[in-house]
Amino acid sequence: MSSASDPSAALAAGPTLAVMSAAFVDRTDQPLESLYRPRGALDVALTLAPLRHGHGDPTIRFDGRTIWRATRTPEGPATTRIEPLGDGYRVLAWGPGAGSAIAALPRLLGDGDRVEAFVPVHPLLRELHRRAPGIRFGRTDAVMESLLPAIIEQKVTGIEARAAYRALIYRHGERAPGPRGLWLAPAPEGLATIPYYDFHPLGLEQRRAVVIKRSAERAAWLEAAGELAPEAARSRLQSIPGVGPWTAAETARAAFGDPDAVSVGDYHLPSLVCWALAREPRGTDERMLELLEPWHGQRARVVRLLEHAGIAPPKWGPRVRPGSIAGL
Repeated sequence: MSSASDPSAALAAGPTLAVMSAAFVDRTDQPLESLYRPRGALDVALTLAPLRHGHGDPTIRFDGRTIWRATRTPEGPATTRIEPLGDGYRVLAWGPGAGSAIAALPRLLGDGDRVEAFVPVHPLLRELHRRAPGIRFGRTDAVMESLLPAIIEQKVTGIEARAAYRALIYRHGERAPGPRGLWLAPAPEGLATIPYYDFHPLGLEQRRAVVIKRSAERAAWLEAAGELAPEAARSRLQSIPGVGPWTAAETARAAFGDPDAVSVGDYHLPSLVCWALAREPRGTDERMLELLEPWHGQRARVVRLLEHAGIAPPKWGPRVRPGSIAGL
């Protein structure tokens, strides 16, 4: 292995994940460094974009082509910095969980995603897949980190959801390690102890607050869902009262890298799919699933390609106006 002073040479040598600074594993003030070269096409920004809940999400930052992300690992919190280098990526990680974050990097960036299983026989999908071959379905293996924003996004506008998510993090989260000043989402044990009425000033009514608390109380059991088959994992999520198919699918795509998790019950998605694949301006969940059936097992990948392309059906009627639960 090449020395840390010549990272590009180490990357060219060919290891998928080469740890360059093992002496720093146990130090929270100095980063652990690695070099990662993916198998096949990879666009890190497009792959990690679904993990960002609004441009003001304090847990993740996109600085040009460099991405910063804070997370909790079994060994503790960590912040990772991912930047392009040659035909791969240079990764720095800070905090007690730096080693775990480095070890999990290939999974996060979709190393286990079997994109070759996707056969885009539809002309539109074939073209969209050709334009964006680097979209991968990575997995965070952090169920509560993915479930929390999904619950917050239930049945409200994106503006409301993003504001409530930020407010909850700033009120009950904590600073992440590393120099970028990111934040960690609240730990499950903390969420479980927050009285539901303390969620209200943050823009979360009692119903969603109770679902968050229920989920946090069973966090360890939910985290273990990653060991199950995709449908069984989604079923376990839905066993929590208040977590339906939409919330389970939103969580499964991020936490488990599930390329088949379709968000049934979404306000916009059926019309998007029906317009893109059948030129039908209005759609239902049933019709959407009918159109997606040829790609069963890869249905979420179809949706991701359509969303990334910016396709939208004709607009009818006024937009839904954001409200303020905190002010009620």
